[in-house]
Amino acid sequence: MRLDLTPYRRSTIGFDRLFDLLETNARASSAENYPPFNLERVADDRYRITLAVAGFSREEIEITAQQNLLLVAGKKDPASPNASFLHLGIANRSFERRFELADFVFVEDARLNDGLLVIDLVREVPEAMKPKNIAIRTGVPLAAVEAPAADEAKAA
Repeated sequence: MRLDLTPYRRSTIGFDRLFDLLETNARASSAENYPPFNLERVADDRYRITLAVAGFSREEIEITAQQNLLLVAGKKDPASPNASFLHLGIANRSFERRFELADFVFVEDARLNDGLLVIDLVREVPEAMKPKNIAIRTGVPLAAVEAPAADEAKAA
């Protein structure tokens, strides 16, 4: 499936990142789904990604966190030529899995245990970006009080 958002890009301003995400996800959905993974919301501001990486060691997995992107890559050397498998059912191939992260989402921890790679994410919104309540007061607005004083200063 090809997703063409060109007509919408021409008539909107400031939505470039959204369109890029949609196009990236459309391309990724047609890509291979290895390794399988779970996404979990642990709390309001905490998330967990669990990838099934059976057969990979810590040294063969690399996690890279960039702005709004988490990249998990596994590099596996092919089986030794001396091995004579009767059945090869455990995937023995390299992989690269990308996850788009929302703003202010950071990797908190990553652990490999029993063939599962667990990556904990936390959303930390800066204080300046958090909503704040504004107290409502009574009386004359400050602009109305300051305006006559400014007019008197100009007249003098």
